[in-house]
Amino acid sequence: MEAVNVPLADTPVVTFWEGEIVDAKNYTFFTGKWEASPEDDIRHWSKFPSFTPLLSQIETDGGKSVDLSNYAYIFMVLHHLTFHRWKEQYFANVGVDCGLTIAGFYYVCFSCSDGSISGYYYDPNSSPFQKLELKCTNEKDSGFTFSSYELQ
Repeated sequence: MEAVNVPLADTPVVTFWEGEIVDAKNYTFFTGKWEASPEDDIRHWSKFPSFTPLLSQIETDGGKSVDLSNYAYIFMVLHHLTFHRWKEQYFANVGVDCGLTIAGFYYVCFSCSDGSISGYYYDPNSSPFQKLELKCTNEKDSGFTFSSYELQ
């Protein structure tokens, strides 16, 4: 990911990401790390309308019996970007004094139908619910294309 117009950086800041796809087997909707409580998890996942049908089952057994294999959305957690968590791991082209932080992570939802990605940033020391939105262009017949990556 590239951040532009960063006040303390002369060039755009490039970050490297890693993530976890919520599959109810390897990774659940409960983060269990990075200072996120189960309540924080539910508050953030509940921002996604596509999560609402899953909420009662998540509250019952932590989502362990939810079958997400054919669900129209993928949830992820990104360390700093399925439902998925995304986490930025490091700055690729600047030092830590660039004025940005990678202390938090993102709760992310990928729509299989239109290729859009939305996410909410979590860092207990930052403004809550900072939103990330990525829209794609469908330039290829085999998948969704974004400016720097493809999902196929």
